[in-house]
Amino acid sequence: MSETCQAPRTTIKTPDLKAPPGACDCHIHITGPFERFPLSEHRAYTPPEATLPQYEHVQDVLGTQRVVIVQPSFYTTDNGCTLDAVAHFGVQRSRAVVVVDPQIGDAQLRQMHEAGARGVRVNLVTPGGPPVDHLMQLAEKIAPFGWHTQIYANGEDLPDLLPILRRLPTDVVIDHMGQIPAAWGITHPAITALRALLDGGRTWLKLCGYRCSSVGYPFRDLDALATLLARVATERCVWGTDWPHPNFEGTMPDDGELLDALKQWAPSTQAQQRILVDNPAALYGFDPQ
Repeated sequence: MSETCQAPRTTIKTPDLKAPPGACDCHIHITGPFERFPLSEHRAYTPPEATLPQYEHVQDVLGTQRVVIVQPSFYTTDNGCTLDAVAHFGVQRSRAVVVVDPQIGDAQLRQMHEAGARGVRVNLVTPGGPPVDHLMQLAEKIAPFGWHTQIYANGEDLPDLLPILRRLPTDVVIDHMGQIPAAWGITHPAITALRALLDGGRTWLKLCGYRCSSVGYPFRDLDALATLLARVATERCVWGTDWPHPNFEGTMPDDGELLDALKQWAPSTQAQQRILVDNPAALYGFDPQ
């Protein structure tokens, strides 16, 4: 197990991009407090606490109103902290993406649905999630609830995953811009596979890609890929900070700068409205603005 990773920034830039009403940060994690929500003994790394009041400050600076809390690997299948965060914000303003055992029953899924869960995350990068061969089993269980399958995979695996993901009976959400290193350029087979998924009409992409940077902060080498994806799949992209940026080495992202990057990737107010408001409302079932 690694040592405790660094905490997020205590101050962030006020973004130049004014978030439209109903804007959603579609990817954050809440950690702790540890006396209520202790970390799993089987975690791959040890994060510091990143609590609801800390994120509410981020939300105030960004001007976002909605949020999606994603179950992190260090809580494995104990979704208590994630669902508690949804209860705090309320289901009018928040949703959860959970991690579950493939043997989970319908009654438990129904309880999670009522608590605000709308997707299951399958993490193929960090230990703590189900293996890829459980994808179909999981998708078949959650499909009746209208949930999606969120995939966190390395870019090099996307071509092999393409036929599997196409067969799933749910919508698919690709985490962290496909985890495709920016240094690969925009003609790499991983990007071809990602675009093929997006063209299929049942796949969504999280424009939350600083982890794909090959040079580090301020992550400008992502601009070519992110601009391409935001242009060719405007109706299928959502945006997120990945706050509190767990297990990240190097200079920590500034969440205000991450929102301003979207202004470069999707310059028109119409595209920003789709990515920040309309697409999250459709994907996560929020009331339209």
